[in-house]
Amino acid sequence: MSLPHEFPARELVSRRRSGELSATELVEHFLARIDAHNPTLNVLVTVTAERALEHADAMDRGEAEPGILWGLPFADKDLTNRAGVPTGAGSRVRAGAPLPTQSDPMALAMDAAGGISIGKSAVCEFGLSSYTESLVFPPTANPYSLDHGSGGSSGGAAAAVAARLVPLSPGSDGGGSVRIPAWACGLVGLKPSRGLIPGGTGFDYLAGLVVPGPLARNVGDAALLLDALRGHGITHRATSPGSQPTSFSDVFAAPPGSLRIGVTLRHPWEDFVDTPLDHSALTAHTRVRSLLEEQGHTIVDLDWSPRAGYPEAFTTIWKASAVGLDLTPDQRQLLEPLTAYLVEEGDVLSASALAAALRELSAFEEHTIRSFSDVDVVLTPGLATAPPRIGFYDSEDPERNFSQQVQVTPYSSFVNVSGLPALALPVMLNPEGLPVGVQMIGRRGGDSTLLQLGHQLEEALEFASSAQPAGF
Repeated sequence: MSLPHEFPARELVSRRRSGELSATELVEHFLARIDAHNPTLNVLVTVTAERALEHADAMDRGEAEPGILWGLPFADKDLTNRAGVPTGAGSRVRAGAPLPTQSDPMALAMDAAGGISIGKSAVCEFGLSSYTESLVFPPTANPYSLDHGSGGSSGGAAAAVAARLVPLSPGSDGGGSVRIPAWACGLVGLKPSRGLIPGGTGFDYLAGLVVPGPLARNVGDAALLLDALRGHGITHRATSPGSQPTSFSDVFAAPPGSLRIGVTLRHPWEDFVDTPLDHSALTAHTRVRSLLEEQGHTIVDLDWSPRAGYPEAFTTIWKASAVGLDLTPDQRQLLEPLTAYLVEEGDVLSASALAAALRELSAFEEHTIRSFSDVDVVLTPGLATAPPRIGFYDSEDPERNFSQQVQVTPYSSFVNVSGLPALALPVMLNPEGLPVGVQMIGRRGGDSTLLQLGHQLEEALEFASSAQPAGF
């Protein structure tokens, strides 16, 4: 007989709705898996078992609305405040901090959708890097190979889903922080259009970079979680709300039709640092291109030359964002070298330098959207290399560390700057047994088209239904 963790999230919702499974049974099952595997994977920094069981019991007794998630367990990313639960943010700075008295919008959205939080998923320090290794918690391991990292900054969330310790989990993406761990851990990850999620539009961050997004084992589960995150709030005007469906879970009733798909291997970091594309990444990209053509889509080589000013401008915004941490001198002494470097560099940024960077990124956004306007979807590689081994990133030299991050993840951050939706889709395993994926970038507000196309590809690739980390 199949166990709950073997089913996709949508199947668990169906079984909950039919009465075959109770919320308590689901929570107890996944808590047992967390007890068994979290000491090896280091995916959850806090486990709130008692709270989760009380919530599940209330739902089973009809005292809490089931919502569209019907009591599915999940983990809040440890950058998200949940009232009464520590928010560690992957930093020694937060040790002993007062417990939050209010929950952030994303925690409230997940509650309203009927999710049951079982704790907090691991992150890098303040979510500022693309890997999940910090000084306050052991490195988060990749379920496909415990010697390799899970990506970041939503690495704990991704590894938890890949190892089936939770059915799905929310993340946030400011430069690839949903897509990077999705590629590393063989998951589907979506960075929604800027403004789509009412509780995380992106407009409250410098350059509009950070938005919430789902991590799931398949495209249908990602759509379910996207519906939960979107809730019933007002969609921001910049996402063309009239083009969005009432429910993303319903978009699979029809295929995407024949699309015009642009293909490129280019990215805006080409002149910043050497970023060779490894053989497996190129193989996955070529395989998907051929499959799209077989499915009747029109494939064109995209004529796109990224603006040369991007690397300097993005790096400036990255540094400026760290200044917003608003730390005391004593707290700064507790920072990891990379974060300390960003804060120090941000301190000396002039207003004119910040304004110039924002203007350049705005021009980059306009140029990119115009360059992509002749196609419905743009196909790029996912990671440029295999997920690095734990300890790969330089822990002492921040500038070298940043270059290493760019070498692994050159295709992700420019999509945040452009405000476009992007889907990370797993394709295959490389010779080491590590996942390899691709990225599909949609038009602004074209999230549903990405989901439809991802679902069509997923059925042909069969990765989601066949790949599973050994031992989990």
